[in-house]
Amino acid sequence: KRHYQSPGTSLMVESSIPDYTVYAIGAPIVLMMIAIEALISSKNNTHLYKRNDSMGTIGLIVGNVIVNILTMGSILGFYLFLYQFRLFEINTIATPWVVVLTLLMIDFIYYWYHRFSHRVRFFWAVHMNHHSSEEMNFLVSLRQAWFNPLFRVPFFFVMPLIGFDPITTAVVGAVVTLWAVIEHTQIIGKLGILEWIFVTPSAHRVHHGYSPKYLDKNYGNLLIIWDRIFGTYAEEDEPVLFGLSNNVNTFNPLKITLFSWVSYIQDFKESQSITDKILSFWGTPEWSPRTQ
Repeated sequence: KRHYQSPGTSLMVESSIPDYTVYAIGAPIVLMMIAIEALISSKNNTHLYKRNDSMGTIGLIVGNVIVNILTMGSILGFYLFLYQFRLFEINTIATPWVVVLTLLMIDFIYYWYHRFSHRVRFFWAVHMNHHSSEEMNFLVSLRQAWFNPLFRVPFFFVMPLIGFDPITTAVVGAVVTLWAVIEHTQIIGKLGILEWIFVTPSAHRVHHGYSPKYLDKNYGNLLIIWDRIFGTYAEEDEPVLFGLSNNVNTFNPLKITLFSWVSYIQDFKESQSITDKILSFWGTPEWSPRTQ
């Protein structure tokens, strides 16, 4: 069990299911899903898995896990520090409602974090790693940028300030992450009425498409309702071409990680004005000093 005490109070909060336990339980399930999908692909000769692409994904996974291990304690400690200054005592609500509220808040913030990650160069340079695969399978769900754990902090630090317990948030977030694996597949079709509520595999295939019709759509993680509310929803009604508008054409995880940064630094050097130098990192991904 983990224990921590809120300064200035006698309230002792404890968690007996830390987030790494969720991952320990989930990891074998995810590996089994990948194996089953690979077998189905082999049997049907659909080539959902390609060796070089999978090796590139594994390289990105390893880097992401290393950064997670090195930073997890510091990030959680930062959230616990902020939790001292919370505005509300959400943990006083009945536990089921705390979990529901935590899940909704995580999903809502994730929508905006994800949307910013596609529309602001600085964040896109990190997030594009996930979209760099031209395949769509369960393994791609694990294709996360090396420094992704750090780049989420500016968006999620508001949760402990509102009053969401950081440890409960970590556990709920870990569980929701497992749903994200299910979204990354081509072997599951549309799911009827669920398409109106959840981010299904069909909805998320759209998100990984780079055609103008599908570009920058369906940002949600668990719930698709945010996309429907904020006008970023698109239905899958034609085959999806996966990857980037400007594909990386490499399976080297280091080159994938640095791909956008190299381009942005070049834009920074070519920029003549202070405004353009700022936009080199904080403009939209399609911005370029050569188009000004």
